[in-house]
Amino acid sequence: MDTTQEPVRVLKVNQDALTETELETEQVYDGVLLKVHRDRVRLPDGKHGVREYIAHPGAVAIIAELPDGRLIFERQFRYPLRRAFLEIPAGKIDPGEDIEACARRELREETGYEAAVWEHVGVMHPCIGYSDERIEVFIARDLTHVGHAWDEGEFLEILSLSRDEIQAAVASGELTDAKTLSALFMAMGRLV
Repeated sequence: MDTTQEPVRVLKVNQDALTETELETEQVYDGVLLKVHRDRVRLPDGKHGVREYIAHPGAVAIIAELPDGRLIFERQFRYPLRRAFLEIPAGKIDPGEDIEACARRELREETGYEAAVWEHVGVMHPCIGYSDERIEVFIARDLTHVGHAWDEGEFLEILSLSRDEIQAAVASGELTDAKTLSALFMAMGRLV
């Protein structure tokens, strides 16, 4: 019988045994939207490593629900993949901006809708391997169409889809946007 035991690890409150500790950081790229950092870190075993990541200001994503249960979607060309994608309205949080105020602004600007009822669903982290981006997810209801206010150089197609059309778009590979898929999953059971 083997009487050797694994050493017991005692964690301090709020300490995670997998934590990597920043030793030094360097910003290696400063773009209009994205900032790229290279950090030297202490690994859980005490050795050192390098971590590169994109710093992002955060964003909101809005599931806008019409009275008949259809959801507002947009089609937008996404340059990195060189094609248009089907997605829910979303946008970047400005410095110091309240997340619900951002969601209200983005819904209005992109789709032309304002909502009387807002529900915060939660937060997602879409690219944890290489970015600190967070996306705050909202459901917007009691919509009124007031006209869009697109940013300079922003081109969108606005459409509404039923649950069956959304499921068909997922099944066919037409809807592959991670924030949209995650937000819809997060909102299951909360939609009409």
